[in-house]
Amino acid sequence: MELEKLGYTDWFKSNTEVDKLNTFQIARITAVFKDKYIIHTGQYSLSAEVSGKLMFTADSPLDFPTVGDWVYIQAFDKNTFAIIDSVVPRKTLLKRKSSGRKVDVQLIAANIDFAFVIQSLNEDFNLNRLERYLVMVQDEEIQPIFLFSKCDLSSQTEIQNRVSGIQSRFPNLDILPFSNTNLEGLDQIEAKMESGYTYCLLGSSGVGKTTFLNALLRSDQFETQSIREKDGKGKHTTTHRQLVLLPNGAMMVDTPGMRELGNLQIDSGFETIFDDIIELSKRCRYSDCTHTVEKGCALQKAIEKGNLNKDHFDNYIKMHKETSFNEMSYLERRNKDKAFGKMIKSVKKSHRKQ
Repeated sequence: MELEKLGYTDWFKSNTEVDKLNTFQIARITAVFKDKYIIHTGQYSLSAEVSGKLMFTADSPLDFPTVGDWVYIQAFDKNTFAIIDSVVPRKTLLKRKSSGRKVDVQLIAANIDFAFVIQSLNEDFNLNRLERYLVMVQDEEIQPIFLFSKCDLSSQTEIQNRVSGIQSRFPNLDILPFSNTNLEGLDQIEAKMESGYTYCLLGSSGVGKTTFLNALLRSDQFETQSIREKDGKGKHTTTHRQLVLLPNGAMMVDTPGMRELGNLQIDSGFETIFDDIIELSKRCRYSDCTHTVEKGCALQKAIEKGNLNKDHFDNYIKMHKETSFNEMSYLERRNKDKAFGKMIKSVKKSHRKQ
């Protein structure tokens, strides 16, 4: 296998430091297990760890490799183990706020070309959650494709009603219903996938991401679990992020299900998904309009007239407040960490002088 078959395109070649190739070789991260990695050089797969230098100089999780990254490596022990020196510049990076109270960045996958956002036609379906995924995906200018799983459990009328409801909110979104049980719709999805491109599976636990990946591989290569009958929610099966080469030459990144999706540092994605609201807000009487109680609010007027979906608006307000808070908290913590780091270096320097 050559690097090109793993997605090493001209863009990455032009962003590779040629001088480094005298010492290092290029590989792609295919799986991440906490601080352990699996990489592929185009010839062989091997385990790897980051160098002490990279670990020491990293300021945040953004500096560490993630699945899909291209990295500079040195192989040892007859190509069975490697040290990762640094990361080749990324073309795209999917990330979110880390789960829980701690406000930090969690990397999902790098260098993704297309994102398959999956929801099932049962209790999992949530239009506002889909909106969150679309903001995250389009912030990196990654092309989203929405997959409706478990279409065999619904009638064609129910499916069409769901699709129409989504299209009314996202008219340009590609929507493909499919079934992992009878493989209905699988051919249409595979027709969208091209050799040499990297795709990513995003969605909650239990929507059928790993089962879908097994269907594409034509084998039960990865473990799956059934959803809980009492609430229709899924169980975590995929516990790490992994990149898999498919029979048609495309690459797929499978990710663990995400019950919580907080966004961090999003700009263009917000403007793309909520472009109608942002454009309409320019007509508000006051430039600092909060779009809640002010007279002359163009958004409230549009909702009253039925020209703006209230759920769409409410989700915009909620995500805007949440993202602003997350970004402020993240920057404050980063500044504190940097100040603390400078103090440690200063103390060490003074100690050496003594």
